[in-house]
Amino acid sequence: MQNIVAKGISHGVYIVTVRTKEKINGMTAAWISQVSFNPLLLMASIGLSKFTHDLIKESGYFAINTLDEDMQNYAALFGFKSGRKADKFQGIPYSNAPNGSPILDGAQSFFECKVVETFTAGDHTLFIGEVVAAKLLKENTEPLIFHWDDYF
Repeated sequence: MQNIVAKGISHGVYIVTVRTKEKINGMTAAWISQVSFNPLLLMASIGLSKFTHDLIKESGYFAINTLDEDMQNYAALFGFKSGRKADKFQGIPYSNAPNGSPILDGAQSFFECKVVETFTAGDHTLFIGEVVAAKLLKENTEPLIFHWDDYF
């Protein structure tokens, strides 16, 4: 019942990336939101059991890579396997944001965030990040929109 009703809420599709001293990882996420204008704060809702969750807690930084319609393969790549067991970045071109967060080549834009607050919300943590770097990388593209039937 909940999934049927949730189909009425629109989301974009993003790749949340993180770097620690020893590991980089990324995961597909749809629950991303702006929560403040000044300072510019974004929220990423990450499941407690996700490898990316632990890495963000360790790092204190994360990046939100926005995807366009042509990047659905990235959503699948970063969404259907665990970074605990596989290097999701193997063969994937990327660069680094100022604080080391991986930025996917081909992303529509990115926002690198410094974690300023966390909240537990059920089986997720809401990471509130202050945007410390951001850039529009591709113009005139349509964002990739999350559709439940594509992922469940």
